[in-house]
Amino acid sequence: MFAVLSDRSFRHLFAAQLVALIGTGLASVALGLLAFDLAADQAGMVLGAVFTIKMVAYVLIAPIAGAFADRLPRRAYLAGLDIVRLLVAVALPFVTEVWQVFALIFALQAASAGFTPVFQATIPDVLPEEDRYTQGLALSRMTYDLESIISPTLAALLLLAVSYDTLFLGTALGFLGSAVLILTVMLPAPKPAAKRGIYDRTTLGTRVFLATPRLRGLMALNVTVAAAGAMVLVNTVVLVRADLGLSEGALAWTMFAFGLGSMLAALSLPRVLTQVADRPVMLFGAVLMIGGLILLSLLTAVYGLRWPALLLCWLILGLGFSTLSTPAGRLLRRSAHAVDRPALFAAQFALSHFCWLFAYPLAGVLITWFGVQAALLVLALIATLGMVAAMRLWPVGDPVEVAHTHHNLPPDHPHLQGGGHRHSHALIIDEDHPRWATRF
Repeated sequence: MFAVLSDRSFRHLFAAQLVALIGTGLASVALGLLAFDLAADQAGMVLGAVFTIKMVAYVLIAPIAGAFADRLPRRAYLAGLDIVRLLVAVALPFVTEVWQVFALIFALQAASAGFTPVFQATIPDVLPEEDRYTQGLALSRMTYDLESIISPTLAALLLLAVSYDTLFLGTALGFLGSAVLILTVMLPAPKPAAKRGIYDRTTLGTRVFLATPRLRGLMALNVTVAAAGAMVLVNTVVLVRADLGLSEGALAWTMFAFGLGSMLAALSLPRVLTQVADRPVMLFGAVLMIGGLILLSLLTAVYGLRWPALLLCWLILGLGFSTLSTPAGRLLRRSAHAVDRPALFAAQFALSHFCWLFAYPLAGVLITWFGVQAALLVLALIATLGMVAAMRLWPVGDPVEVAHTHHNLPPDHPHLQGGGHRHSHALIIDEDHPRWATRF
């Protein structure tokens, strides 16, 4: 899997992603402390609002950014957004009002919403072979897991010697490092598509999702990931610190169990995906996530909430999370031409975060109002509904390419030469006529 790092362009992009994520992780720690300074006992509400702002920015901005990204030099575009994020990070230590935090966080997350889908869409251009791209996806998934371990540890060490404001400087340095690394490589720039209206451009990715069975299945699986994942990301601190009465160190180990499961899955997936199709692999990941929630519910009902059981179930959830999430990039890659990939990745970015936008508060409300058992079972039910929907929307025999005939085209149209045209199982917007050529 690590052989893909021999590609200089990918190696620099991978390093850029890692340093930017570490910087973002430092900002997360610093924001919590900043919120406490500004709002004291209302800090939880402030951070909840910050999460909501983040999700809203992702849902609103990502499709717009993806629609127009092909009109700009990709390297300058990505580096420029890194500089915007750097400037926001530098400004955060100087805020004195909560509304200023909200404004800056929206600017930061809007830049991230523009950056991340285009960055993700660049990787398949840099690694055009599917096997190498799969390896790149697995490494990219691992960076998120490593960041969840490295950032809190680094933040704790820095806070022994400096104030939390200094962590924002680390965030700025992370974005600076990302910009520099991106500028050191030449990035492929797909030829811009034919001119389309603003509506067509901003909704292209969503329309591809709605017209492509495998992507409709992915939309449903986004519900599964968000429902099960929100239980981990929102409620781990409640389970460990409040219900079990354990230390901050125990909280770190619990999150480590989830991250370890995710890394183990990411390490094994490149080999697995050479032998097993994406659909059964991703559905197996969904089963693991649902099973982890139900298992913890059963163990809690019989023995009460116990830390070893929580560690085991979080490990299972981590395995499922990465198994389900990592192959998503392969589906997006084969479901659009290179020029449309930024729009498609942006649509996945927005649609998946739309699910998280509802899952985050739901997970918190369930455990607060109804308890652990209800939270586990309701979220498991929602995750199961997402998996069942995916099984119905995504055909078992989903081919990589489909032979078909375009309708409503003149006989001499290039797509009709040779009796048909083979392309990825996706919606294709032909450049020389406004109609959708094919719906699957």
